[in-house]
Amino acid sequence: MIYYNSTGLTIRSMQKEDAEIFYKTYLSYDWHPNIDTYLNYYKEQEENSRLVFIAEYQGVVAGICTLVLNPDEGPFGKQGIPEIVDLCVFFDRHNKGIGSKLLDVVEFEAVKISTKVYLAVGVHSGYGAAHRIYVKRGYIPDGSGVWYKGKQLEQYANCCNDDDLLLFLSKELGHV
Repeated sequence: MIYYNSTGLTIRSMQKEDAEIFYKTYLSYDWHPNIDTYLNYYKEQEENSRLVFIAEYQGVVAGICTLVLNPDEGPFGKQGIPEIVDLCVFFDRHNKGIGSKLLDVVEFEAVKISTKVYLAVGVHSGYGAAHRIYVKRGYIPDGSGVWYKGKQLEQYANCCNDDDLLLFLSKELGHV
């Protein structure tokens, strides 16, 4: 499915072969990807439990964002509020508006389900660009504090400032 197509940028649903593109690209960043993550995204898309949005810039895959339609984790889990997961634009495609357009499309689809959407963002400096884009777009902390490995942290709890230390943000989308 094509969600958006204009001026060299196309946002479409995921194809199975996209999984390998994300896996190899993230490996080249010295990240620790698991190809099963992206194969599961495709599977969940086919099962209608997750929408997967693939950005192509000038005909080449440039980014991803997913929308879990009925998540069961986090402060809004099991409330019928969709969750934005895994927004990423490849480093060589930054500053072209791709991330913003992905979020435009995701929010447009989310409002068909709920008047609110939420997401989790890592708190370390590697997520600095994400912090900025989410705040600029009106996402606010939900007030539950930080979460680590899927659980809300109590005050003074020990944790590690890794990719599993998260802050949840939400945004009111308007009326369905």
